[in-house]
Amino acid sequence: MDYQLKPESKIYIAGHRGLVGSAVVRNLQDKGFENLLTRTHAELDLTKQQAVEDFFATEEPDYVFLAAAKVGGILANNEYPAEFIRDNLAIQTNIIHAAYKSGVKRLLFLGSSCIYPKLAPQPMKEEHLLTGPLEPTNRPYALAKIAGIEMCWSYNRQYKTQFLAVMPTNLYGPGDNYHPQNSHVIPALLRKFHEAKLTNSPTVTVWGTGTPRREFMYSEDMADACVFLMGLEDAKFVPLLGQDRSEGLPPLVNIGVGEDLTIAELAGLVKKVTGYVGEIVFDTGKPDGTPRKLLDVSRLSALGWKPLMHLEPGLRSAYEWFIHYEAAR
Repeated sequence: MDYQLKPESKIYIAGHRGLVGSAVVRNLQDKGFENLLTRTHAELDLTKQQAVEDFFATEEPDYVFLAAAKVGGILANNEYPAEFIRDNLAIQTNIIHAAYKSGVKRLLFLGSSCIYPKLAPQPMKEEHLLTGPLEPTNRPYALAKIAGIEMCWSYNRQYKTQFLAVMPTNLYGPGDNYHPQNSHVIPALLRKFHEAKLTNSPTVTVWGTGTPRREFMYSEDMADACVFLMGLEDAKFVPLLGQDRSEGLPPLVNIGVGEDLTIAELAGLVKKVTGYVGEIVFDTGKPDGTPRKLLDVSRLSALGWKPLMHLEPGLRSAYEWFIHYEAAR
């Protein structure tokens, strides 16, 4: 049976309003896919098992992009650990099992690079999963995502499903979350520097020492990589699934740009992009998180995909979106 993505395929994008999910929808539409399924949280609560199973039984999607998740930065992860592990376990468990029961051809499960050990070798390869302690600040979220990878692997081995997990690096782009407390580093910095510019503040305070290194990827590139993987021919897709555990790798593909920079360098870029003219101050009393998080993307590169957007023009694009977003509020 040919499981490769087709233009007429019925595709469910879980989490279509989020950063990645919305980008996946745009990417699919740009490529001519029209049979797309989406549901808002009000229409379908993904933490409710029966509701999810009823949805899959009724709609019978051919393909699933599992981009729905409860996400947030260091502050949110510290304050709401119970929600981060509970909601994410529920969402992914319900969708993965319902996808199996309804005969979904392929499922793409989106995780996060925080699944890797805090002190993992750099760059982080797929085989580094479960080789050391996690970063404590986001361990509940990371453990939920690790469970999702293991669930995909288990179903692939037992039921010969085609469920693949992808681990994106830090993402930013159109539709990002700019909440003052619950946003990730790039939207948080864009908002902070923008507001400092508007109020002529002499300084902007950035959490931590500025020394941790991070990799950042434009969300539209991430979506393109996801659609690329889902559209692979069987001969290239099936070997990624770990259906027999023979090579020891989980059904896991890193998605990133393959290069990083320090938080201090990132803050300098955001300062430049926003046009802020004051000084940057680092609050060394605040947590840094993981010292470095750079993904090894050789597995994806070998399949023939590479990102297009560089960081500075990507930041400019994200900042333009944020200004329009603020003006429309």
